[in-house]
Amino acid sequence: MGRVAAVCSSGRREDPKVDLGEGELVAGYGLLGDAHAGLGECQVSVLALESIERANAVHGIAAVPGSFAENLTVQGVDLLSLRVGDRLRVGAACLEVVRLGKPAGMAHTYSFQGVSILPREGVFCRVIVGGRVGRGDRVELIREREREGGPPDREEG
Repeated sequence: MGRVAAVCSSGRREDPKVDLGEGELVAGYGLLGDAHAGLGECQVSVLALESIERANAVHGIAAVPGSFAENLTVQGVDLLSLRVGDRLRVGAACLEVVRLGKPAGMAHTYSFQGVSILPREGVFCRVIVGGRVGRGDRVELIREREREGGPPDREEG
């Protein structure tokens, strides 16, 4: 189980996101007040704090949560193991993974000092249950197979 490290938003698509500490996720919409909310199925972007820390170490940069345009920065959740259909219970809200990263060639213009990790290491979700989320909230992974009554994935069993 992990934790929310940051809740990030920006009012305009071209502006960097800043950590607000908390926010309201709206079902079928996204993070209230964020420029990317309401735009199709990918309503909320999620990136691991560990990915940001690794990018800082590898590239010698000083990125912080929000630097890579993610809405939620989480800690202690292996986002790279997620599959489409898995869910994340985040605070009072519930998200469903709809896309893992971005396919090559799909537009992603935002980077931090030339480094872009959200297309490779981020996940994109739709909000299926809205609610307040904030720094320190628990993040619980619910595998699609477990929801359907199947055995847990091998790496978790």
